[in-house]
Amino acid sequence: MRISQRAQSVAPFYAMEFGKHAAALEAEGHRVVKLSLGEPDFGAPPAVLDALREAVGSRPMSYTGALGLPALRQAIARFYGDQHGVDVDPGRVVVTAGASAALVLGAAALVDPGDEVLIADPSYPCNRQIAESFGARVTLVPTSAESRYQLNTASVRSYWTDRTRGIMVASPSNPTGTSVPADELAAICELARERDAWRIVDEIYLDLGDHDAQGRPPRSVLSYDREAVVINSFSKYFGMTGWRLGWCVVPEALVPALERLAQNYMICASTPAQYAALACFTPGSLAVCEERRAEFGRRRALVLEGLEQIGLPVPVPPDGAFYVYFDVSGTGLSSWEFCGRALQEAHVALTPGRDFGVGTAETHVRLSYAASADELREGIARLGKFVATLDRT
Repeated sequence: MRISQRAQSVAPFYAMEFGKHAAALEAEGHRVVKLSLGEPDFGAPPAVLDALREAVGSRPMSYTGALGLPALRQAIARFYGDQHGVDVDPGRVVVTAGASAALVLGAAALVDPGDEVLIADPSYPCNRQIAESFGARVTLVPTSAESRYQLNTASVRSYWTDRTRGIMVASPSNPTGTSVPADELAAICELARERDAWRIVDEIYLDLGDHDAQGRPPRSVLSYDREAVVINSFSKYFGMTGWRLGWCVVPEALVPALERLAQNYMICASTPAQYAALACFTPGSLAVCEERRAEFGRRRALVLEGLEQIGLPVPVPPDGAFYVYFDVSGTGLSSWEFCGRALQEAHVALTPGRDFGVGTAETHVRLSYAASADELREGIARLGKFVATLDRT
């Protein structure tokens, strides 16, 4: 059988690979502390589970329209108004089978073979893999702690070429948990807009971002760039990872193209998941999610303090999501070696920087604090003992 070049060129997602190794160790009887995957331990809010039970027992689960259940599209649009002060037409909301499907649809609609796309290094690997699957030439733009491991206007301008057709930004970011300051992101989007380039902005972790001193949530890019393609998900803020439900907000002119693509690629997102997701936007569910966001803040403080105590520096503390990106270069091990030995010797699953780009591939490791506080304490304690055994000379 001849395997396509597209399939052969896709790199493994190492976070999932380490998850497989962790599962193998557990099958052997070991207790593994899993800090490798970005999967909140809370699950869906209780009202959403109740809504799912009611949905599957009271109506046929037929297809919805390819763009999603109208009531859910309206609820998502209202959420932008209530949470972020942005007026969004429900007609611009496309409900998808997870944020990954939203990225696939966005890339399919915008990328032609040979188009250059700028993405930060480090960044979530699937974003660039999806773009490359549609023929994009992805340029990983180097970043640093000084730029919060994010693109800025200067770096975008420096790496822009005549072939550049778009940029992909994630704020807050996976793996770093850091955000692009709003004025900087606005300037980046304006630079791209002036050059007739599209902007895909991954806001999957936006609602897990820190609130400002006045208690206001982070701003959506839609508040200053109405033509940006925004990707979001029910997986992180709402804790619905396995439900595979997401959405995107797109310019009006792009809706017909995405509808045709969605009709052909997926028909529609899961009907029971869509009906249940309506309960995400009730006052009770939103209160639950806000308390969970606060809990992630407490877990972050626990992890940052613990890593500092065991001598694993975090160059840029996160301000959102649930990841810490720490530097292991002082241990004398590469990130791959560190993660491999931490799993084998301490039974702690982490993700090496190799997943996320080039510049920090050998020096940094991602830790997910989506696990419980007890698991985090145990994981940090085990890492401390492991690090103490290393010869740092």
